[in-house]
Amino acid sequence: MERIYVDHAATSPMHPMVIDAMIHEMNETFGNPSSIHFFGRQARQKIDESRRICSESIGAKVNEIIFTSGGTESDNLALRGVAFSNKQKGKHIITTMIEHHAILNTCKVLEKEGFEVTYLPVDESGRISIEDVKKALRDDTILVSIMMVNNEVGTVQPIKEIGDLLKDHQAYFHTDAVQAYGLLPINVYEMGIDLMSVSSHKINGPKGVGFLFAKESVVFSPQVFGGEQERKRRAGTENVPGIVGFATAIQIIKQEREERSTSYLAYRTLLMDELSNEQIEFEMNGNSTYLAPHVINLSFKGISIESFLVNLDLSGIAASSGSACTAGSIDPSHVLVAMFGKGSEKLRSSVRFSFGLGNTEEQIKELAIRVATIVRRLK
Repeated sequence: MERIYVDHAATSPMHPMVIDAMIHEMNETFGNPSSIHFFGRQARQKIDESRRICSESIGAKVNEIIFTSGGTESDNLALRGVAFSNKQKGKHIITTMIEHHAILNTCKVLEKEGFEVTYLPVDESGRISIEDVKKALRDDTILVSIMMVNNEVGTVQPIKEIGDLLKDHQAYFHTDAVQAYGLLPINVYEMGIDLMSVSSHKINGPKGVGFLFAKESVVFSPQVFGGEQERKRRAGTENVPGIVGFATAIQIIKQEREERSTSYLAYRTLLMDELSNEQIEFEMNGNSTYLAPHVINLSFKGISIESFLVNLDLSGIAASSGSACTAGSIDPSHVLVAMFGKGSEKLRSSVRFSFGLGNTEEQIKELAIRVATIVRRLK
């Protein structure tokens, strides 16, 4: 039985070229980048080149890239760093109800520490309203954090419009671009973004590496203390092999972005067409107009998501749900709750399929057959 991996939004397999680049660095470059001798300078050169690759990929300046351990740390650094350095201007933060927990849980902690957070609602497609952002803005708002692409349903938010709205406001604009980077075109200056979080392992790079873009004008404080690495913004000896692997993944996906996006869109259409041909009843959750190419979230009426996920795994399919399945109970997806309400049946019958490196049309057709078989059996 061929196993089919369609959970790339959770993590992606490393590209062979990334693995080769990292092995080379682990063999050849072991110096501490902060050391002034040859071995240190050699490592520093690798980091500098990687930083250039990162900055060029989003239209940023080289010194605006801060290497981190991934999306979660980047989100924490953006929110907490800005909040505590700008609290004299105000303590109000705006975000959405459908953010990743790296944002939501950080906001909860900030609320306990004296900050006020407004959580914007979304419509049934998972999209926020620009009017709601306008209404929520106050004179004491210091930060607006809105994700670019939702990780559960793939809805793309109106990031440039929000950036334009905030152009003459004191609030900094942060976006979690973990699910968007590498698949959607991003230019931080054209889009009015002040801070942006990116993770390596979503684009076939290594886990444990990411970056935070922070515009030169942004005032924020470090959250990890120690040495003077990353221009005193993030202490700790840099992960040179990981950073080089990340940069390699960026170069690959930059060349393949349009081709991949086209393929993933075709997979999405193919999956739905094949399920329809199998006479399976389903609904797509998300915004069909503003939707990232690699994610599709489907609801199968009358299906228990716990049983569904177990059966998918037994049939060789790796997919996921926004629900955290525990012993005999389900904690509903906060994203689907925000979209449909706490009483919706979709909370208990929705599954996410996400495409990426290694998937083929043949796999998607086989995926549809196996899903259809499981749905019929469970019904």
